[in-house]
Amino acid sequence: MNVSGTETTNSVSHFILVGFPSSPEMQLLYFGLFSVVYTLTLMGNAAIVCAVRWERRLHTPMYILLGNFSLLEICYVTTTVPNMLANFLSSSKSISFVNCFAQFYFFFSLGCDEGFFLCIMAFDRYLAICRPLHYPRIMTKQLYTGLAIFGWSCGFVLFLTPVVLISQLPYCGPNTINHFMCDPAPLMMLSCSEDITTQFIYSTFNAVFMIGTFLFVLCSYALVIVAVLRMPSAAGKRKAFSTCASHLAVVILFFGSITVMYVSPRSGHPVQVQKIVTLFYSVITPLCNPLIYSLRNKEMKTALRKVFRTEIPAHKI
Repeated sequence: MNVSGTETTNSVSHFILVGFPSSPEMQLLYFGLFSVVYTLTLMGNAAIVCAVRWERRLHTPMYILLGNFSLLEICYVTTTVPNMLANFLSSSKSISFVNCFAQFYFFFSLGCDEGFFLCIMAFDRYLAICRPLHYPRIMTKQLYTGLAIFGWSCGFVLFLTPVVLISQLPYCGPNTINHFMCDPAPLMMLSCSEDITTQFIYSTFNAVFMIGTFLFVLCSYALVIVAVLRMPSAAGKRKAFSTCASHLAVVILFFGSITVMYVSPRSGHPVQVQKIVTLFYSVITPLCNPLIYSLRNKEMKTALRKVFRTEIPAHKI
């Protein structure tokens, strides 16, 4: 990257992440608040990973996929929050060109992986509830291992093209991003020239991915609900409906917010709204997922008590 001449295509060597502008006292308050949220997110998801790893009774497809999902959440939240915490204590709030696009790539690749894992977990629940007799034969170790590998790798492969295209846009100043992370919408707005083709490819990619995965999850749970309605046991119905409602809450929170933000990257959402919506799916959702998916689950609580020798209040779903 040539950053010295005035006639070069790119004269930007770094970007300034504005974050949440406020007084130094408020910056310290934000730092403390998000430090607590980040720590709780790491602890909750790490507890699930450890429980699945060490408790043999959880070595089933559902919990193995859940353990992978929790590990994914740890990686996902770590791509943005540590840098955001550092910027709360920094006066420059700068990030290099390379690091900015690296954050962009890893954050959105892991975000794609999260969408794929939501689909995989919905597919697993569909097989377990709608095809219970065939479930052990279909969901073999080879299949769920392959699905986990697919879930981890697909986002990294698919998001190479959008990241490369946006990084090749000419950036000649200004270099201030009114966000707490390297988000593609403000990055494209900082480009010296408007590239309609790149915007179209990026928007189309996001629309196909988000609508496709969201519809897959919804259809899977719709079939699950139909199967649950046919169950003769009232207790079984309550448990299944409670689980589906919790899962769908996360799905709607995640897919709803990213659809608003990224299907139309230049749709003109107010800056503060963009930041709040991004916080929901990048920080709040990873914090809530351990509670929604696991800590309300009796089997997971039993495993956590056994692994960590701590008492967790019983709560049946």
